[in-house]
Amino acid sequence: MKTLLEAILSKNGFQLSRYRPLSGGDINAVYLLETTPKLVVKINDKHRYPGMFSAEAKGLKLLKSSDSFLIPEVIDTGEIGDFSYLLMTYIESGKADGNFSERFAVALATLHRCTHEKFGLGYANYIGSLPQYNAFCDTADALYITQRLEPQFKLASEKGFPVKPSASFYENISDEIPHEKPSLIHGDLWSGNYLISRDGNPVLIDPAVSYASREMDLAMMQLFGGFDNAIYKNYHAIFPLEEGWQKRVDIWQLYYLLVHLNLFGSSYLSAVKTIINRYA
Repeated sequence: MKTLLEAILSKNGFQLSRYRPLSGGDINAVYLLETTPKLVVKINDKHRYPGMFSAEAKGLKLLKSSDSFLIPEVIDTGEIGDFSYLLMTYIESGKADGNFSERFAVALATLHRCTHEKFGLGYANYIGSLPQYNAFCDTADALYITQRLEPQFKLASEKGFPVKPSASFYENISDEIPHEKPSLIHGDLWSGNYLISRDGNPVLIDPAVSYASREMDLAMMQLFGGFDNAIYKNYHAIFPLEEGWQKRVDIWQLYYLLVHLNLFGSSYLSAVKTIINRYA
């Protein structure tokens, strides 16, 4: 591994002093590189996850262009041998202070005010280790059904899970989804994908970006917890959500539950079925 890390750094004009692993989950190996300045590199098998890091680099740059959250700067992405890598700046971590929830809400509202003429992204990226499709659509419900739910339902069926929705299910959720402009969203906003910088500012990592309904980020934030309730209150005061947004949370969570079903198995099946039945 040291030889690979040295090759990545040498290509970019850096010299490795020391390195140590950081938590990176099952998909990628992640290392803190002791150089000047400190950097982070993510490494995976280029054959298993083609294009993952190039899509992630685009997503990080898009988030950074929103001038909302603190985002690691992409230094380089590429391939060496059988490995793909993503080299980024390292952001030292700190602790939340009394104003953190407000800063997070302001940053999230700023991000979501970035818009586009279409819903989607124009190129595929990843949600975890699964492909996420982003063909441009004219409406939020079209994107959500054709690019989010249908691919996950198809994969779940191939894996043997009994989760085939009816035609009325899609009609019913279409009727519920509000008609707002597309928002730039992080796309996988659970508590493991945000950090707190040394000066107390919120940092986003590991994006699955697209222009979609902003309610998706807020729904994912509530799925597994880890976010102060004051964030939602502050967000709503800054950028009010459409009426009835609380009732729509499960619609958006369905996508993330399907992703978890397809990645981690049947422990998520009951929750998926409950939402399907609710809108059947």
